Amino acid sequence: MLTRRQLLTLAAIPAFADTKKPALSSTERVDRALKGHDVDRPPFSFWHHFLDEKLPAEKHAESTLAFHKQFRTDLVKVMSDYPFPKPEGEWHQLHVNEDPFPEQIKALQMIRDGLEGKAYFLETIFNPWTVAEKLSSKEAVLKMKAENPKALLEALEAIAESEAKHARKAIAAGASGIFLAIANAQPDILSQADFAKFSEPFDRLILDAAADAPLNTLHLHGDKVYLNRFFQGWPVAAINYSNFGTGVPISAVRAKYSGLIMGGLDERNYRKLSLGELKKEMQSAQESAGKKFLLAPGCSVPNDSTEDELDRLPKLLGISVE
Repeated sequence: MLTRRQLLTLAAIPAFADTKKPALSSTERVDRALKGHDVDRPPFSFWHHFLDEKLPAEKHAESTLAFHKQFRTDLVKVMSDYPFPKPEGEWHQLHVNEDPFPEQIKALQMIRDGLEGKAYFLETIFNPWTVAEKLSSKEAVLKMKAENPKALLEALEAIAESEAKHARKAIAAGASGIFLAIANAQPDILSQADFAKFSEPFDRLILDAAADAPLNTLHLHGDKVYLNRFFQGWPVAAINYSNFGTGVPISAVRAKYSGLIMGGLDERNYRKLSLGELKKEMQSAQESAGKKFLLAPGCSVPNDSTEDELDRLPKLLGISVE
């Protein structure tokens, strides 16, 4: 429950909506933000892992739809924690898989039907380097890069081609784009030259498979991410990154990037942020990003966030949660 002090703080925050005009729908709000048009309030989204990777598609879809329904997100970022299928032999002895995440595709179809076109949804895809790490370990992938780069490149290509097939299936299932998570574009993992060789071609291959989707998004993960690599030349409509983790203000990103900026909220400290602090973060991000802006955390908020803590964000925007 919100305290009396929090309720008073919330009451002091002006409503965004113009009472003389009907509120925009979630899809209208996102569409207008993508085009840089005025909105009644910032579109928003947030997410966390449901830890349901061992459960069937029905449960995954149910959790996703329940979260959206309760917190009234304008954009549904679908979590994707089903593991990439391991080969029978060594982890890197991979072949292209025509349908690497069948349960996820089933879930996407159910999410599409449950949303009834009232909100867009994005399918999360972890880039091939991260998948390779999950199939083996971070240390094993770096060791292979040093000792047998040809074998690593072949494995990454097989993963990328498999994920490209998944991306096409996701778009066919109704997703408005993919949310491509890139966590290896930082110096403690890959140099810029190594990223250009061992990651970028495969990341682009996946994006190319979803090129016709209107909302493809890059999630640039990490405190030292090479942000400047991604501001131009990537076929995406939006970038999601952590201005708090990287220390790079949204104003600096806006100066170099013309697309939709998805961010502004401190994901690591989300649980302890007061309504006043949330308001300050939102206003700062919105002023810096301009009209092409979607309020979101820089990554998932803590999985153990309570309902009251999660409620704060939609209530800040004047949204009545269920």
